[in-house]
Amino acid sequence: MFILTAKSSNRKTGPIPVTTTTPDSCPNSCPLKANGCYANSGPLRIVWERSRNALSQSEFFKAIKALPDGILMRHNQAGDLLKNKDETINLSFLKGLVKAAKDKRMFTYTHHDVSKKKNRDAIKMANENGLTVNLSANNLDQADEYKKLGIGPVVSVAPEDFDEKYTKQGNRVTICPATKSEYVNCMSCGLCQRAKRKTIIAFPVHGSNKKKAAAATQINIDKTSKIVHSQKQ
Repeated sequence: MFILTAKSSNRKTGPIPVTTTTPDSCPNSCPLKANGCYANSGPLRIVWERSRNALSQSEFFKAIKALPDGILMRHNQAGDLLKNKDETINLSFLKGLVKAAKDKRMFTYTHHDVSKKKNRDAIKMANENGLTVNLSANNLDQADEYKKLGIGPVVSVAPEDFDEKYTKQGNRVTICPATKSEYVNCMSCGLCQRAKRKTIIAFPVHGSNKKKAAAATQINIDKTSKIVHSQKQ
């Protein structure tokens, strides 16, 4: 189930359309699931819970199509792309979303497991067809590996005091402008919607659960490194 808010009141996004998908859409591969996720606290948690009694999939697509062409919008201020029982992205849903958002400037983020080829293919398909799906890395080391996959733009969780301009592997890093200035929001920035950008966008941990989130995202990246290596064979 989904919620479509035609004009967000969130300062960081600005007054753009945003959507919310039920918590059960979140993949088990996300280390922040029930473990420091910013959406589990504050006003957004109330909205997230309400999404269980909101629009059906067909109603949701219809509502997106009715928005003005060319409008910037964020899919999933909370939640992730719908999944199948085997923890792969629901391709039927994603294709429907791509079609519904054809004339919009929609962007989103995903924590789905990219070790699964079906997920990599789904993410690549969306990015090639106008729906920007950012790969959400748990830390900047993993972001370097995700960048090598070449299937979509990359964002990453970062320490609260992070101020570096490059990763260890030399990839450019841009700290989300909306986290640095109260005068910048998604509407005025739009960087996350640029599918072909080179920079990795860093989101410093925030919210009441930021310490828990910081600990949860310090994971081993060996699995991701193996995926990248196998892709080059």
